[in-house]
Amino acid sequence: MDHVVYLALGSNLGNRLSNLKNAISNLTPQMTVKKKSPVYETPPWGYADQPPFLNQVVKAETYLEPEDLLGHLKRLETALGREPGFQNGPRLIDIDILFYDDEVIETPSVVIPHPRLHQRAFVLVPLNAIAPDLVHPVLEKPVSEMLLDVDRLNIVEYKGK
Repeated sequence: MDHVVYLALGSNLGNRLSNLKNAISNLTPQMTVKKKSPVYETPPWGYADQPPFLNQVVKAETYLEPEDLLGHLKRLETALGREPGFQNGPRLIDIDILFYDDEVIETPSVVIPHPRLHQRAFVLVPLNAIAPDLVHPVLEKPVSEMLLDVDRLNIVEYKGK
């Protein structure tokens, strides 16, 4: 396991908590989860007419290169029941690569760091819970500082079962 990655997970269909747990447990053997944030309930972003999301961030180690990691995550989403939808629409499971080591990668299929993570409280709140001092390699700001620039209203730690 050579690379440290941070992944954002989200679900707003079906048993949301179970969807997150299943996704995390199925990251192996290609990945080893090192830290998990608390789970947060968050309002939808980008398209409001849908149920609230549960969101979580994990820190993991992997031997996969970025393109292979993306392929693994997309296959996992499909295996867990994700169906094609529309951008920012409802989904059973969504797994995004936030960071891959401290690399900046731009290919036709992979952009890392995630291009909108600094605008999304539903990503920054859980990320801040496990890596407040992690510095964005492009913006050169720690997560805790990026969090100050987003609206955290209505994001609460999920206490459901």
